[in-house]
Amino acid sequence: MDRSFRARPLPLLLAGLMSLLFLAACEREAQVPAKGGEDAAGDSDANAVADADADADADAPAGADPGTPGSPARPRLVVTTVDGKAYDLAEHRGKWVVVNFWATWCKPCLKEMPELSALDAMREHIEVIGLAYEEIETAEMRAFLEKHPVVYPIAILDTYAPPADFETPRGLPMTYLIDPSGTVADRFAGPVTAHEIEAAIDEAGKDGDGAGT
Repeated sequence: MDRSFRARPLPLLLAGLMSLLFLAACEREAQVPAKGGEDAAGDSDANAVADADADADADAPAGADPGTPGSPARPRLVVTTVDGKAYDLAEHRGKWVVVNFWATWCKPCLKEMPELSALDAMREHIEVIGLAYEEIETAEMRAFLEKHPVVYPIAILDTYAPPADFETPRGLPMTYLIDPSGTVADRFAGPVTAHEIEAAIDEAGKDGDGAGT
C-alpha cells in the first residue's frame, strides 16, 4: 500500500483537533461573565436586604424605649372609664402614674388591688389607672367593683386593639410606672407592691429622672 496515501489525512485530523480545542476555550471564556453575573446578583440581593433593614430602622418610633421594643418612651393613653369619664394620661403630667393591666379572673391582680388603691389614696403625688385586659361588659365590671372597690379609675380595654404605645401584656398583672414628665420610669411583670413602686420612685429621683417624692 502507498504510505504517502495513508499519511495524507493527518493534517486534517490535526486541524480538526485544533478547532475543538479552540471551541472549548471559547466556551470557558463565555462562562466567566455568567459567574461574575451571579456574584453581581448576590451583591444586589445583599444590598436590597441592607436597604430593607435601613427602611425598617427608619420606621421605628422615635424615642422608643429600649426595654420594650417598639414602645415610645412617653406613651399615649386615652380611654373611657367604666363610669363614662374620659381619661387622658397626658393630662396627669406632674404626678407619678401607675398604669396597671389586670383582669377580674387574675388572682394576683385581685390581691394587689387593695394596696394599689391605698397607694392612690394616701400619696398625693401618685395616681393609679386600672386597665382591665379582658372581654367583659361594663355592667358586669361595675358589679364586680362593688364587691372589690378601689378609689382609682378603671377602664375596659379592647383585647383586639389594646393601647398601641404599651406592650401587649403576655401575662397579668403588668404594671408601668410613668414619671411626672410622662416617661416610662419602670415596668413590673407580675404582682407589685406599694413598697416596690415607692422604691422605684425614690430610685428615679436619685438618678434625676423624675420629681421623686
